[in-house]
Amino acid sequence: MTVLKTVNLVKIYSGGAVPVPAVRGVDLQVDDGEFIAIMGPSGSGKSTLIHMLGGLDARTSGEIWLDGKRVDTLSESAWALLRRKKVGFVFQFFNLVANMTVADNVELPALLGGASTKDARERREHLLEALNLTERADAAPAQLSGGEQQRVALARALANKPSLLLADEPTGNLDSRNTRDVLRLLSEVHRDGQTIVMVTHDARVASLADRVVSLLDGEVVDDGKIARRRPAKGGAGEVIDLR
Repeated sequence: MTVLKTVNLVKIYSGGAVPVPAVRGVDLQVDDGEFIAIMGPSGSGKSTLIHMLGGLDARTSGEIWLDGKRVDTLSESAWALLRRKKVGFVFQFFNLVANMTVADNVELPALLGGASTKDARERREHLLEALNLTERADAAPAQLSGGEQQRVALARALANKPSLLLADEPTGNLDSRNTRDVLRLLSEVHRDGQTIVMVTHDARVASLADRVVSLLDGEVVDDGKIARRRPAKGGAGEVIDLR
């Protein structure tokens, strides 16, 4: 089943004297449960593309389909409702609610998505434990390190069990230890069937994905599956090593 599809997606910034094409005719298909990494040099259109996929940036032309429904024509309020129910977004610079605790930041999306208080709290506790944040549950974002804030942002994005998780450089500001924690949870939710589209500049991070889509000057120049050695029978499975 196809979760996400784009057709000839284009974004042109026209605020200056000369129009600047950021994304040029991208066709992309992401199936249920796939983990896609989007790579490319700075200015290649990676972040613009993923922001359009989440309705955070309007496309100039083309189509975006989510769960079989066209969504690029939605209003801002309709996009907001869609993100609340179906799309989790992890930003490079966290975007946490400053006057809410870690626990409340993580629990809120599930409550807004219609989960019961009990289910939202259980989901919050599971995610905070998975990311070694349980002891920081009552802290404010300003009291956290950058790595802790990014882990909270990831937990928040996963709180309402979105059908699609979008992540824009989720490890870009993290040290290797915090990167391992984030990638360990991404690998876990992917194994559980979570569909993920992640922008990254790090080939080690991209190696966890099923496919790598490479952009250059706003165009897809490569789209290929990653060959991965199967773990030995009875083995512990994939080990993340980013030392």
